[in-house]
Amino acid sequence: MFPNSSNLGRPPFSPKYQQQSTFFTKLPLNIPPTVLSHQQIIVPPFNFRTAVLSRALLSGNIEATPAVTPAVTLQPMTYGSVSPVSTSDALTSFQGRKRPSQQSVPDDAKRQRIHSHDSDTTVVNQAVPLPEERRHSFPASVSIQSPVLRARGSPALVGCVPPLQDPLFPHPTETGFPVAKDELSQQVLELFQACRQQASDLNRKELCRTELQKEIQLIFPQSRLFLVGSSLNGFGARTSDGDLCLVVKEEPVNQKTEARRILSLVHKLFSTKLSSYIERPQLIRAKVPIVKFRDKVSNVDFDLNVNNVIGIRNTFLLRTYAFIENRVRPLVLVVKKWASFHEINDASRGTLNSYSLVLMVLHYLQTLPEPILPSLQKNYPECFDPTMQLHLVHQAPRTIPPYISKNGSSLGDLLLGFFKYYATEFDWSQQMISVREAKAIPRPDGIEWRNKFICVEEPFDRTNTARAVHEKQKFDIIRGEFAQAWRSLRDKKDLNCILPVKTAKQKR
Repeated sequence: MFPNSSNLGRPPFSPKYQQQSTFFTKLPLNIPPTVLSHQQIIVPPFNFRTAVLSRALLSGNIEATPAVTPAVTLQPMTYGSVSPVSTSDALTSFQGRKRPSQQSVPDDAKRQRIHSHDSDTTVVNQAVPLPEERRHSFPASVSIQSPVLRARGSPALVGCVPPLQDPLFPHPTETGFPVAKDELSQQVLELFQACRQQASDLNRKELCRTELQKEIQLIFPQSRLFLVGSSLNGFGARTSDGDLCLVVKEEPVNQKTEARRILSLVHKLFSTKLSSYIERPQLIRAKVPIVKFRDKVSNVDFDLNVNNVIGIRNTFLLRTYAFIENRVRPLVLVVKKWASFHEINDASRGTLNSYSLVLMVLHYLQTLPEPILPSLQKNYPECFDPTMQLHLVHQAPRTIPPYISKNGSSLGDLLLGFFKYYATEFDWSQQMISVREAKAIPRPDGIEWRNKFICVEEPFDRTNTARAVHEKQKFDIIRGEFAQAWRSLRDKKDLNCILPVKTAKQKR
């Protein structure tokens, strides 16, 4: 369905485990396989300290780095909110197994994503055991145990994910771009080509993720670190930050208490042992707490959360939308650049976050008289089941073919129509943007939506992704920018009248 980057995955389960899953029996058999994801989760046989030279070569920075970094001893912590949970016999059979030495682990050992919901209620979802040769173990000499995973009966997290390369699928640079016959469309396409995230940008983020995961697993041995958000969903720019999701266990994590405690350990690790490679680590105690930091070698800023697994699910939903129609990515990137230039793309300042902007573009393309996009969740419910275990999420879009729309509108016409839709047609006071339904629907009456100026439905947990817009003054500014952009483009048909193209290209 959509192209992969230079790294692609094959199905992580052996055939017999695929056959045991009812999910795979629902997938159509007559559709050619398509891509999974760029999620590169192979642990190379080196750690953060020994890998810094290769990272420096990737980034062009070959300055000498210290050979020794300060060590930190992280003390075990007891979490009062973690209660014992019951597990099946299959899961219990994994408990307490002695981990073999690192030498006994094959280099191509892979990991399985695990399933969790972001909630305060402890619910266990059974993991699918993998064959012995598919399990990934860590050195028996590791003495630091995860306080979260010590709770009696907690399921062991084992598994695999795709290998790095697969020759069956093209590199994204080999995929086609829409034809631009008019000047405005050409401007949109040129800006997209200049600013879109390159494979080298993603590789730097992935290398940092790989190294950090290995260091974090010394504290939480069975955790997994996922790259999510714009870096992976196809809508990233060269300057996009990296978003990371640390999944520490199968059960949900209380974001107000447990997640903060876990992130406190991660923050301490970054501030001490990894201080030669990580700068400005900061623990942000938000509704979903994060650790913000900067990777000194790649010069990429990262946000790291704990068990916010909705981000993993929507990453692959958006990635599917990004690649089923070749006009989607250029439009989204230009809209994001426009919003940033006009300072309405910052949730911390009461305006729209990038995720909401992407959903707004997708919604517009779904609601045209002749749609450019369908509702993937309605057309392929088995591929985007919100209860699907995480290790299957990246596989789900494989069978989805490209969407063939009868709408032949140019990029320029679609961009103009996007601004017109939100400036003159969409009813902000009565309607909610729903990509899940592929239409504008009446606002719900819940507290999440009441007295909100902009309502954009999150496709999986159905919360309001635009809840940061809580001041009428900011909302009026946002509406005014949409109206002004529509009038300017309508009159001049020149992208420079709403966004200085040359400046945007320089900022990348």
